[in-house]
Amino acid sequence: MFLTKTDKARHELQPGRRTLGQRERALLLMADGQRSLTDFGALFGGREEAGRVARHLLQEGFLQGRQVEAVEPVEVIEAAPVAADIFDGKPSLATTRMFLFDLCERMFVRRDPVLAERFREALREARDRDSMLVTARAMLGEIEQAAGAARAEAIRERIEKLLPASPVH
Repeated sequence: MFLTKTDKARHELQPGRRTLGQRERALLLMADGQRSLTDFGALFGGREEAGRVARHLLQEGFLQGRQVEAVEPVEVIEAAPVAADIFDGKPSLATTRMFLFDLCERMFVRRDPVLAERFREALREARDRDSMLVTARAMLGEIEQAAGAARAEAIRERIEKLLPASPVH
């Protein structure tokens, strides 16, 4: 099943509307009718968590499912979770933004709420690859100070996989 936004979801994603948590909003941003739970699993720490979030959004009317001809049985699609660091989807700004928002929530909200809000605002304003990179680099600098160079490097590598390639001029 491929997930698509409903009018209720589009309304939720408008500026100034915040009734859902960050994970739910992130999944809404990515639900474009071209992605399934399998695609979301790697970004949510496994298909089980992605499924939980998606089921909630389906039940609340934020998402709708679009069935496609199955190539594999449903049992195979609902198999064991995929490791969170594996990403084989299509790189996109929306995916990168969602990852950085989630990272901001996990790394900064409790430790430094003011810094977390600055990063959130910068991510909301980031409309292209360059502005997304500026914010990501600032976050990585803070992560390196708080969690060490190895952790920052691992996150930098993940961001590189999520971010679309630089356009050739």
